[in-house]
Amino acid sequence: MNKIINAFANNNTQPKKSAFIAYFMAGDPNLSVSAEYILTAQEAGADMVEIGIPFSDPIAEGEVIQAASIRALAAGTRLDGVFDMVSSIKDRMRIPMVFMTYLNPVFVYGYDRFFAKCREIGICGIIIPDLPFEEQSEVKKIASQYNVEVVTLVAPTSEKRVAEIAHNAEGFIYLVSSMGVTGVRGEITTDLSSIITEIRKHTNIPVAVGFGISTTGQVKQYSAIADGVIVGSAIVRIIGQHGTKAKREVYEYIRSLVRN
Repeated sequence: MNKIINAFANNNTQPKKSAFIAYFMAGDPNLSVSAEYILTAQEAGADMVEIGIPFSDPIAEGEVIQAASIRALAAGTRLDGVFDMVSSIKDRMRIPMVFMTYLNPVFVYGYDRFFAKCREIGICGIIIPDLPFEEQSEVKKIASQYNVEVVTLVAPTSEKRVAEIAHNAEGFIYLVSSMGVTGVRGEITTDLSSIITEIRKHTNIPVAVGFGISTTGQVKQYSAIADGVIVGSAIVRIIGQHGTKAKREVYEYIRSLVRN
């Protein structure tokens, strides 16, 4: 299994300037094409892929990813199908894969059953945006038994709790760039540099910035201060526009950002 930390290192030993993390909604436009696009991201130079599990009430998502979730569910995507899709590519993946989902699907499937499946198919981490930090221990206790790391989000409003969150973080810290939901933003005004400086006082865990990053300028700006950048809505929007014929556009877009 590829470990999350591998995304932030060259040859697993030397520090890397910044990791590029690409997000995809599983099942958009269908599961077989999702597998193809995830492999395409790896080919284009992504250092990690974040795989969204479609859910009927994605409260942290903006309209682009909400629409992708609706398309995936309408195409018949279900959790076991997502597991099968990831399993079909695990032996070809050289970079870490993490899930992004909500607590309800994990809870309903059963914690032990869910994380055992993650280990089996090569998922090494999970992001659960509606899981409060104070309630993570229940999930972490079981996930750790299957070598799955629970990634913690830090929001601009988390200032008073940064030390506590950082001390308990694993995998990487997902720094939310702005208040609100996911989505492409023309400008990010949050003082992320100060938040990252504060986080680094308390942990050596890598920090990746997400929510709103879409341009080469933004990637360059935040790569200079963070250990990684996450691009999601912009990739999902390309897939929404081109459907099953988005491979070239996805490759060229990710490649342009990685080369930056």
